Amino acid sequence: MSSAVRTDRIGVEMQREISDIIHGMKDPRIQGMISVTRVDVTRDLRHAKVFVSIFDRDEEAAKKSFEAIRSAAGYIRRETGARMLIRYTPELHFVLDDSIAYGVEMIHKIDSIVSQEEHSDEE
Repeated sequence: MSSAVRTDRIGVEMQREISDIIHGMKDPRIQGMISVTRVDVTRDLRHAKVFVSIFDRDEEAAKKSFEAIRSAAGYIRRETGARMLIRYTPELHFVLDDSIAYGVEMIHKIDSIVSQEEHSDEE
């Protein structure tokens, strides 16, 4: 098995496990819709970049949620290592991914344009 395929498979499994761990955390700062969108693992399996998307109407609450996740990186790494059968659990580096929020914003803009066009057609 090539190392690229192996790291991709480990990344997908880590994505599943980290998402499950975050959703099971009882930290009151973590709120809103949180999604682990992707995990990129280095070829030597020492580091993993975890892309997290947080959708919350309040931007300040979303930032607090992300900081809570970042501060729990050691706990999340330990739990991930206990759940996965790999020799070394990569060090986790969390990155805020705003792609879901951007997509929702684009949908709202498209909907408003469509409704404006419908109203102008009626006149």
